Amino acid sequence: MQHNILTSIRTTKITDGCKGTHVYALNSSAAADSPNTAGGGESIGDKKLFHHLLDRSKHSGRFKPVGPKTATRDVVLEGLLPCGLPSSEILEPSIEPCLKPVDLVETLAGVFRRIEDCVEGEKSEAFLEQCEVFKGLPDVKLFRRGLRSARQHAVDVHSKVVLASWLRYERREDELVGSSAMDCCGRNIECPKASLVAGYDPESGFDHCLCYRNIVDNDDTECECECECSTSYGGDDDGSADGDYHDMYFCIGDSDIRCNRYAMASLSRPFMAMLYGGFVESRRERINFSLNNVNVEVMMAVEVYSRTKRLSGFPNNVVLEMLSFANRFCCVEMKSACDAHLASLVFDMDDALLLIEYGVEENAYLLVAACLQVFLRELPSSMHRLSVMKLFCSVEGRDRLALVGHVSFSLYCFLSQVAMEDDLKSTTSVMLLERLGECAASGWQKQLAYHQLGVVMLERKEYKDAQHWFEAAVKEGHIYSSVGVARAQYKRGHTYAAYKMINSHISDHKPVGWMYQERSLYCIGKEKSMDLVSATELDPTLSFPYKHRAVFMVEENNIGAAVSEINKIIGFKISPDCLELRAWFLIAMKDYEGALRDVRAILTLDPNYMMFYGNMQGTRLVELLRPVAQQWNQADCWMQLYDRWSSVDDIGSLAVVHQMLEDNPGKSVLRFRQSLLLLRLNSQKAAMRSLRLARNHSSSAHERLVYEGWILYDTGHREEAIAKAEESISIQRSFEAFFLKAYALADSCLDSESSKNVVDLLEEALKCPSDGLRKGQALNNLGSIYVDCDKLELAADCYKHALNIKHTRAHQGLARVYHLQNQHKAAYDEMTKLIEKAQNNASAYEKRSEYCDRDMAKSDLSLATQLDPLRTYPYRYRAAVLMDDHKESEAIVELSRAINFKPELQLLHLRAAFYDSMGDFVSTVRDCEAALCLDPSHAEMLELCNKAREQVKDRK
Repeated sequence: MQHNILTSIRTTKITDGCKGTHVYALNSSAAADSPNTAGGGESIGDKKLFHHLLDRSKHSGRFKPVGPKTATRDVVLEGLLPCGLPSSEILEPSIEPCLKPVDLVETLAGVFRRIEDCVEGEKSEAFLEQCEVFKGLPDVKLFRRGLRSARQHAVDVHSKVVLASWLRYERREDELVGSSAMDCCGRNIECPKASLVAGYDPESGFDHCLCYRNIVDNDDTECECECECSTSYGGDDDGSADGDYHDMYFCIGDSDIRCNRYAMASLSRPFMAMLYGGFVESRRERINFSLNNVNVEVMMAVEVYSRTKRLSGFPNNVVLEMLSFANRFCCVEMKSACDAHLASLVFDMDDALLLIEYGVEENAYLLVAACLQVFLRELPSSMHRLSVMKLFCSVEGRDRLALVGHVSFSLYCFLSQVAMEDDLKSTTSVMLLERLGECAASGWQKQLAYHQLGVVMLERKEYKDAQHWFEAAVKEGHIYSSVGVARAQYKRGHTYAAYKMINSHISDHKPVGWMYQERSLYCIGKEKSMDLVSATELDPTLSFPYKHRAVFMVEENNIGAAVSEINKIIGFKISPDCLELRAWFLIAMKDYEGALRDVRAILTLDPNYMMFYGNMQGTRLVELLRPVAQQWNQADCWMQLYDRWSSVDDIGSLAVVHQMLEDNPGKSVLRFRQSLLLLRLNSQKAAMRSLRLARNHSSSAHERLVYEGWILYDTGHREEAIAKAEESISIQRSFEAFFLKAYALADSCLDSESSKNVVDLLEEALKCPSDGLRKGQALNNLGSIYVDCDKLELAADCYKHALNIKHTRAHQGLARVYHLQNQHKAAYDEMTKLIEKAQNNASAYEKRSEYCDRDMAKSDLSLATQLDPLRTYPYRYRAAVLMDDHKESEAIVELSRAINFKPELQLLHLRAAFYDSMGDFVSTVRDCEAALCLDPSHAEMLELCNKAREQVKDRK
């Protein structure tokens, strides 16, 4: 007898099934109709999975004899769906722990003005504010760029140390095997030695640092200095034979230390007063110094320093004592020298842990900075050291650091970010955020600190405290924190108060997607559905509305529609939670192949992901699904990878690579492929993690250099990436090394000579061994360069060759060639082929619109927006058409639709130009300033902004 899906749920809520010990039986009518269905509605996959789970149950001692049919259902679902299916009553959108302004464009414009108007010494803080605003945007490169600018304009050593360490953390170099925390990237902006030099010099930030200088010259100079200092310290060849040079003695016990009165007096004002003032010592040749607790060795060293001003020849313990001496007797110059010398000795964690207490005790600014630098560059591992965290987390530790000048908002902003990424609910996160709040001075700083404290408290289920901190953030002007206030009220049972608060914000402010999303939690029925629809219309990137609609469809016994709904957002924004939901649905439909694909993709994005409300490890679910999925050997996997790569099925390709890595986890080329797929899916952090693993598992020096080059390129170090590629080529010619160099060189304005170099490099790459996947990419890139050089026939040959080895994306390049040859029908047909082959084809619809009439173009672009709302060209095209039809207001509305959730440079530029043509110069200036905040070097935007500003001045 065929079972209907969700039979038991018709009489019982899913949530009840989750709460009880029994998991209700689910079956799919679609699965029952499949050719692999055995008698009684049970599929072959069910039987295989049942026996697999049954064996595991027997071994674990949890097996109980039951009837065969009941056992099949119960054991299968107990293993795969430990919580039944998801419930819409449990779903909640997360609250983002970052600044989220209601009017992002106005905020970006304001940040740009503050950066532009502030004095040089305050620019670093202004750029830090920009970083925190950028953190709420999907492009992580913007955040890194803002962080580099903050470091570039830093003045004091403390800020330089914090920001340079933060930049290193963002690259996660701690995950590179064989790297040291104090390794230098070769530029002043991240060099640990350059960070310990005070002063404002933004122009030199991206110059090569002193670490690039000749080591031999440094060694020669050092040896010379050591020689001079050591002879002076010995007292044999320093001119001490000249009786006139030493004209006094300091007596300590039975020892007499010969000194030059003037040299000793020049150490400090107290010595000057004692030796040349009205004190009796000024008339004595011998001065008793025994009662000052200074040992002979230290006094001898002080005497040598008074004449030579050098410390290189002294043991480190003596320099420490000299630092204490300098503090006691106000020897400012000697203290600075000792401070700098000791700071130069801090190389690793052991040094830092040993010297930090001395530095704090003696108020040694540079020494403490050097120790802090090690702690910060060792993050996140140093966060698990009790002594380090006691210094950072406790009020006492903060006060001690403050006395030395090493407490700042930027320090605790960095530390709290690391702590929250490590464990959002931890006490460490709470304590660091409390210190952050104490350091907050300006409005945006308080907004961020209080909001993040609210987020952490909410996660810890401390709802009263969470509400307090969210309310504090709202009071400082952060409207988004009202979401936290409402959520905390809701958790405390005050649903109507939560609804009323969000409803008032919708009335008082320009509506934003997250407002409707939040209000939907506090209402039911049609009103809830309408709010979710409004949230998606205003901001299609919000995942919660899709998830809620999908789960609601499951509760209505319509899993097929639920999968279609969740596919809408997975098609343009991949995330573990949405993939998890789809895998959940597919298991219920008994599509175990599809579920396994999604779980593998999840584990690629987050290897530690917990499924089903955190009740099952993702790796465990893979184990359970593997027996009922099709088994592939490595050869089969490569064939599957080719097929899915060529059909532009990036999630499927990720799953295949994940399976291949299970059998061969040290295969660096697979990790590299994984990183390329993740970059296609805009998962930059996961891509960089895969790239680091590829580097760590590389089997040869030339291969490791290539992966290091890609890491440098992806973090904005283009020249260093090219240098790595050249070094790799000098060891062994390889496809990847030539391809890397060509790719990095092409990332600039290419003149004819540069284009020729890129062509030569790609041709050299194609001569080297590689697989079709990568050669197809190289041919595609080569064709693109030929098109730019107006060599259309050569470009067409490249694209056709790429298509012969299943590089499907080459259809787009070939269509471009046909279009330039005025073969518009052929161009349109070529893009149609791409649409038919590619699973992710929003970009293909967008591109095809260029090769057809206006009506067909509108249709293609409408479909492109439906498939991927993040693509901005359709909005710009529709807005331009409206402007051509003299519908200025409608054109502005069309652009604003996209800008509201994606303030992209080209959108802002076009809207600014529209405002300018309409005579609305204030709005023109605002959009220009917001765009310049995203890209301050955009020449056309600068020109338009200056022109509009002049118009505004003239009207005043």
